[in-house]
Amino acid sequence: MTITASLVKELREKSGAGMMDCKTALTENNGDIEAAMDWLRSKGIAKAEKKSGRVAAEGLIGMAQGDAAAVLVEVNSETDFVAKNEQFQDIVRRTAETALGTDGSVEAISAAQIAGGEKSVADTLTDAIATIGENMTLRRAARLSVDKGVVATYMHNAAGEGLGKIGVLVALESEGDPAALAAIGKQVAMHVAATNPLAATKEEIPADVADRERAIYTEQAAESGKPAEIIEKMVEGRMRKFFEESVLLSQTFVIDGETKVEQAIKNAEKDAGAPIALKGFVRMALGEGIDKKEDDFAAEVASMAKN
Repeated sequence: MTITASLVKELREKSGAGMMDCKTALTENNGDIEAAMDWLRSKGIAKAEKKSGRVAAEGLIGMAQGDAAAVLVEVNSETDFVAKNEQFQDIVRRTAETALGTDGSVEAISAAQIAGGEKSVADTLTDAIATIGENMTLRRAARLSVDKGVVATYMHNAAGEGLGKIGVLVALESEGDPAALAAIGKQVAMHVAATNPLAATKEEIPADVADRERAIYTEQAAESGKPAEIIEKMVEGRMRKFFEESVLLSQTFVIDGETKVEQAIKNAEKDAGAPIALKGFVRMALGEGIDKKEDDFAAEVASMAKN
């Protein structure tokens, strides 16, 4: 299989490895991106980081909060200049407000009449494209709600009220004091923004993700040449660490650097006056999963060739 520049580019963005290492990995794995990623990691060249960590796009994350519910929306623009435009920011803010009254799907939000306007969200964006002269899209949205309790929110790198680069929702179900719930909820949301956990609990991590990690750790441990029973213990130890680092409730709370998140929520029950259950969380970072422009990579290759 021919290893194209675009394949090398994609693997490089996902792994952070050098171009030659990426090309070698792809060659060794017949152009299979996922297999090449695993190969790089097994060789210690790439870290087990989120694939979305090295990609970016412009625009804003919008957030809106209601009674026991909250939403996040991502509206993309072509340039950061437009993301700072007051008209664009107003549209993102009103799109989030509109999303509160829907099921949280992009389709429902796009079709709904935008808050404070007469047209749908989709038509409002179309009009703005014509006015501002740059493409804009409602890329995704998420909504969390609880029967009793709060959905706490946090916006990192805020660009204005309810606008920013990373938005987080944390749903806490409880009959306790709303102020106490909001306080611990915001702290957990800040933690999520910082650590980007894969899931709330170990059971929620997809089996294929866990299996893939185990396969990588097994290959790494096998290279040590140690007996099978020792290798098995090494792998189990690394898997425990993987779950501790990837599962929200098992992570060390960044607020104090000592307590596990699960225990921090448990400790908050005293102030709340009732049990607290984490029902879910959403972390939405601007540009997650969107490839960079092809010409950025081409320019980099050209620059390297000159040198």
